[in-house]
Amino acid sequence: MRVGQIKIYGVKGRLNPIKETLSDVIHSCMVEALQFPSDKKFHRFFPMDKEDFYFASGRTEAYTVIEVSMFEGRTVEAKKQLLKLLFERINSELGISSQDVEVTIFETPKHNWGIRGLPGDELALNYKVNV
Repeated sequence: MRVGQIKIYGVKGRLNPIKETLSDVIHSCMVEALQFPSDKKFHRFFPMDKEDFYFASGRTEAYTVIEVSMFEGRTVEAKKQLLKLLFERINSELGISSQDVEVTIFETPKHNWGIRGLPGDELALNYKVNV
């Protein structure tokens, strides 16, 4: 069951070598902060050519954008904990400054998801959304 979809964007030369570690870091944060099942990981990487990825001054080529799409229902505190963990762990485990990381959380109602042939609100979930 998809509990969330995550897209990661970055400059190809910087993102490609760290994909596996970054995926593990992101997933550990999702599991800890949002109680996502540890066996459910759906990450997609978008390594971009430098000329196709514009960003503000003050950022480096390590600049990384993370978009999290998930069912609505998590508390503000849980989402803030997720952000805190992402900034801390990406910095400590990959050496990417918080200045070079941006995260957006997109929440949608379960009925806006189609999973395994069903609308999301018709699925029997084996995890909690309201954390």
